[in-house]
Amino acid sequence: MTSPVAEYLNITDFDFDLPKSLIAQEPSLQRDRSRLLALNRATGCIDHRIFTDIDQYLLPGDLLVINNTKVFPCRLLATKPGGGRAEIFLLHERGQNLWEVLVKGCSTTGKRLRITDGVEAEITGEGVGSVRTVRFHGIEDIRSILPEIGKTPLPPYIKHEADKVDRERYQTVYAVHEGAVAAPTAGLHFTGELLQRLMTKGIEIATVTLHVGPGTFQPVRVQTISEHRMLPERYSITESSAQRINRAKAEGRRVIAVGTTSVRTIETAAAGSNRVAPGDGSSELFIYPGYCFTVTDGIITNFHLPKSTLLMLVSAFAGRERTLSAYRTAIAEKYRFYSYGDAMIIA
Repeated sequence: MTSPVAEYLNITDFDFDLPKSLIAQEPSLQRDRSRLLALNRATGCIDHRIFTDIDQYLLPGDLLVINNTKVFPCRLLATKPGGGRAEIFLLHERGQNLWEVLVKGCSTTGKRLRITDGVEAEITGEGVGSVRTVRFHGIEDIRSILPEIGKTPLPPYIKHEADKVDRERYQTVYAVHEGAVAAPTAGLHFTGELLQRLMTKGIEIATVTLHVGPGTFQPVRVQTISEHRMLPERYSITESSAQRINRAKAEGRRVIAVGTTSVRTIETAAAGSNRVAPGDGSSELFIYPGYCFTVTDGIITNFHLPKSTLLMLVSAFAGRERTLSAYRTAIAEKYRFYSYGDAMIIA
C-alpha cells in the first residue's frame, strides 16, 4: 500500500529533458535486438547490453510475470452527417454493438456517424469525462469487421499512420486475450525463441491479463501527485498463475514483472500482502515513491514519458534519483524511448 507520506509529491520531481530525436517512431528491426540498460537496484550500477542478453540478469528459479492482453484495432474513421471527419476510439464493449468510446470531432448525443457503407454509429449517451456510449447500426456485430476497418491504436507520440508492420509489431508474441487499447510495451522485445531459451534455463513464466486502457496516456494534471487518480483497468489472474506466483514468493524466488501493467496487476491482486489472489478485478492502483512493493522483486520495462505515472512507478521501485540518473545515462547513450524504444531491467 502507498505510504501516508510519499517521499516525493511534486510533479516537477519527475520531469526531465528528452530530445525529440530519441522518441522511437518505428520498432527495432528485430524484437530482441533492441538495447537493454540493466540497472542494479541495490548499487545503482549500470550495464549496457542487447535485449537478447536478458538471461544474463535472470536466475534459474526466477518467475517472469507477463501480460497476455491483446491490442485490438479500435480506431475507427468516421464521417459526420455534414461531411466532416470524425474518429471513434473503442474502449469497452457494454453489450452487442454497444460500446463505451472516445469520439473526436463530434460528441453530440443522438448524432449518427458513418463508418462504412451501411454501417453507422449512433452516439447514445455520455459517460464519465469525455467517454461516450455508441450503438452500431447496419451490422450484426461491429467486431466482425474490425480487422478490415479498424486501425491499430498507436500512441500519440508516434507520428505515422498505423500500417501492417504496426499491426504485427505493436503486439506481443504471447498476446491472447483481446481487449487492450495500448500494448504492454515491455513485452514487445520478447520472441518465442527467447522465451523458450529462458524456460530451458529454469526460468518460470506466469501469465496475467490487464487490458490496458486510455489511462495509460492520461497526463498527471495535478502538482501534488498523490491527488492524481488512475482510470480503472480490467484484469484477470488464473488460479494456476496465482499459485505459481505465490509458490515463488513462499520459496524465496524472485518475481520479475514484465512491464508496469504486470506490476500493477500483481500488486493490486496482493492487496498489501505477498500473496496474489486469483480472479477478475479492476485496478486503479497508483504506484509512486513511498509505495511498499509486496510481490515484485524486479521489473523489465521501457523508458517512459516525463511526469508520467509509469515513470513514477519505476521511481517507486528503483528510487527517484537513481531512476532519473539512469534516464540521463540512457539519453547520453542515445537509447530509444517510449513504446517502440529500448528496454531496461531493474533487479
